[in-house]
Amino acid sequence: MRIGVISDTHGHADLTLRAIRMLESLEVEQVLHCGDIGSEEVIRLFDKWPTHFVWGNCDYDRRPLAAAIERHSTPDSPKTLHEEFGELDLAGARVALLHSHDRAKFRQTIDSGDYDLVCYGHTHVAAVDRHGETVVLNPGAVYRANPHSVAIVELPACDAQVIEL
Repeated sequence: MRIGVISDTHGHADLTLRAIRMLESLEVEQVLHCGDIGSEEVIRLFDKWPTHFVWGNCDYDRRPLAAAIERHSTPDSPKTLHEEFGELDLAGARVALLHSHDRAKFRQTIDSGDYDLVCYGHTHVAAVDRHGETVVLNPGAVYRANPHSVAIVELPACDAQVIEL
C-alpha cells in the first residue's frame, strides 16, 4: 500500500493543490495529514482519498475544521480526525500520527518501540530517520518551507521518500 504524508498546509489551498496533484501522480491510496490544517478549503482538497488528520498547534478554530472533516467523509473516502494523536494499523504496519509540538509526547512515541512508522510535522523540515526499528518521518511542509515537500511511504515495509514539489 502506498500512502501520502503531508503536513503544515496552514490553510493555503493553492499550495496544497500542488501537493494534491503530486500525490495523485504518485497514485497514493490514503493520506495522513500531520497537523496545522488551517482551513476548510484545504480539507476539501483531500476528497479523493481516505484521509487521517491530527491537530497542529496552529489549528486554532477547531470546531469548523472538525465539522468540515466530518462533512467531507464518505463511505468511499472516509475522513478521520484523531485529535492530537492517531494510532493506525495500515497494511499490517503500526503507524503513529502526531504534530510533534508536544515534544514529550513525540519523544515518548518514538522511544516506545510500539510503532513501525511515526509521522509528524511542526518543524517544516523534511526528515526520514530510524530510531531502532521505527521509521520516523517528517514530510516537510506545504507552507513556509524551502523546498515545499510531501512524502510517500510503501507499507508494510515503511520505505519512505520525501518528494519536493
